[in-house]
Amino acid sequence: MATGTAQVGLNERTTELDRAHVFHSWSAQAALKPLVIAGGLGCRVWDHDGRSYLDFSSQLVNLNIGHQHPAVVAAIIEQAQILTTIAPSTANLARGEAARRITDRAPEGFNKVFFTNGGADAIENAIRMARLHTGRDKVLSLYRSYHGNTGSAIAATGDWRRVPNEYARGHVHFFGPFLYRSEFWATTEQEECARALHHLERVIQGEGAASIAAVLLESVPGTAGIMLPPQGYLAGVRALCDMYGIMLILDEVMCGFGRTGYWFAFEAYDVVPDLITFAKGVNSGYVPTGGVIISDEIAADFDENVFPGGLTYSGHPLAMASIVATMDAMEDEGIVENAARIGRDVLAPALAALQAAHPIIGEVRGSGVFWALELVADLDTREPVGTAVMARIKAELLARGLLPFMIENRIHVVPPCIVTDAEVAEAVAIYDEVLSLDLL
Repeated sequence: MATGTAQVGLNERTTELDRAHVFHSWSAQAALKPLVIAGGLGCRVWDHDGRSYLDFSSQLVNLNIGHQHPAVVAAIIEQAQILTTIAPSTANLARGEAARRITDRAPEGFNKVFFTNGGADAIENAIRMARLHTGRDKVLSLYRSYHGNTGSAIAATGDWRRVPNEYARGHVHFFGPFLYRSEFWATTEQEECARALHHLERVIQGEGAASIAAVLLESVPGTAGIMLPPQGYLAGVRALCDMYGIMLILDEVMCGFGRTGYWFAFEAYDVVPDLITFAKGVNSGYVPTGGVIISDEIAADFDENVFPGGLTYSGHPLAMASIVATMDAMEDEGIVENAARIGRDVLAPALAALQAAHPIIGEVRGSGVFWALELVADLDTREPVGTAVMARIKAELLARGLLPFMIENRIHVVPPCIVTDAEVAEAVAIYDEVLSLDLL
C-alpha cells in the first residue's frame, strides 16, 4: 500500500484552515482537534505526513466497498465526462440502471425507487409516503435509534440529539428488545421478544391505532448499539402493523448493502416492510445519495395523484453511476459474501476471545462487519465505563494506527466489507493491546 510522498506542512495547513473556517457537526467547536486525512485505499487512510491508519470505522459506517475502489472511481469519472448533472424530471440511463439494480435486490413487489441526497431525507420522504398512503399522522420509533438530522428524521431518533430538535409533529417513541440492558425484566431472548412486542402493542393502543401512519425501525439499530433483534421480533412488529393498518418502514441506511452480511439486513428476519430507506453502503458515500424503495401498493397511490415531494439532486448522474459500479463490483467480487464470512468465521471468534480475556468487555454482539464491544466498569452491575476511559482508549487506538468508531461506552467494530483476515487480525491485536492497559 503506497501512501505517496509526505508533503511537509500540509497537515498543519489543513488543521489551520479547518479551525478557521469549518463548522463541525455534533460538536463544541473550540475543543475540536480533528484527525487530518489526506488519502485512502481499501481499508486504510493516511495523513499528509504519511502516517497510516487501519480504518475500522468505515468513516461513518458507510464505506462498505472501501476507499477508492477503482471501478467506482472510474465510473464517476466516465459519467462526469458524459453528463455531470441533470434535472430529476428528466429520464437518464444511469438513474434507471441504478434503480433497476436496487429493485432487483429488493423483495418481490418493490419496483420503484425515489432517490434522495442521503439517509435523513430518505426517512423524511418515507414518512411522507406512509402518511399520505394511510391518511394518518403519527410515527412510532425506538428510543434506541438514530434516523438522521432533518426535521422528521431527528424527531424520530430516540437518542439525546432529538431533544433540542423536536420541531416536527406526530412522533412517539417506545422501547425495543435489548436483553443486555432489558427494559422488560426479561432473562431470555424469548421473554425479551414477547414482552417488547406486548409493550409495542400497548403503545399502539394507547396512542390510538387509527392515528398511526407508520412504525419506523432500523432493521438492526446501528448508532444506538448494533443490537440484533431477537428472532421473531421484526416478524411480530410486521404482524402488529398488519393488524392495525400501519405501514412498516425499515431503515437500512447503515445496516444495508452488505454491512450485516446480507444485501438487506432484514433478510435474516423473515419480514418484508412497506417502505425501505437506504443510503451509505449503496455506493459507500462516494457521491451523496440515498433513497426510498417503495412497495407497489404505495407507489400506485401516485399513479394519478401528484407526489408532493422532490429534490434538485434526486438521482444525480454522478451518484447513480457510482451506485451501478458499486453494486456490480459487490456482486462480481463477492463482497457481501466476504462480509458474511468475515463476521461468522473471523470476527465472531476473535471478538469472543477478546471478551474472555478482558473483563472490561461486558458483551460482544453483531453480524457481518457490524459489531459492538460494550465496555463496562463492572461485569455484574453492567455499569458503563465513563467518558474519560473511552477517550483514553480512542487515543491509544489511534496511536497504534487504528481508526476506531466509538459511541458512548462502546467500540463499534465496523470495517469495510472488503476487509481481509489479516486486517482483522491486525485490528484485534491492537484492541487486545489497548484493552490490556490499566484503564479503570
